[in-house]
Amino acid sequence: MTKRLSRAALRRLVIARAHGCCEYCLSQMNYSSHSFAVEHITPRKRGGQTVENNLALACQGCNEHKHTKVKAPDPLTGKLVPLFHPRRHQWAEHFTWSADDLEILGLTPTGRATVAALQLNRTEVVNLRRILSAFDEHPPAHLLISE
Repeated sequence: MTKRLSRAALRRLVIARAHGCCEYCLSQMNYSSHSFAVEHITPRKRGGQTVENNLALACQGCNEHKHTKVKAPDPLTGKLVPLFHPRRHQWAEHFTWSADDLEILGLTPTGRATVAALQLNRTEVVNLRRILSAFDEHPPAHLLISE
């Protein structure tokens, strides 16, 4: 029998699993001026459940741009493709950093569609990455360890 976690316990689990970073743009909670949300990868409106494997940590910008989207057009081909799914996909398979580590580049149709739909290179996020890079706080440390 599966133990049902409280809302607070689920939030702690999601934050720890994400290392305190947005699972889409990799912004770090510790340096954000806005709160982060535990969001439904498949929105409840589309039948998504409030269970561990359907929850992701998202910064306010990514959460707002994603809203109820699960698909978006690939800017290169125009074809409708699934957005990045943090529980099913590996970030490094769909995205990479630009040479200066300031912008996220999509490597696959899903990566490109997610960059565009969630606006992963919003001006404020790129500016924060620039500042954090100057203090060796970007990219997030957990990415450097696992690569």
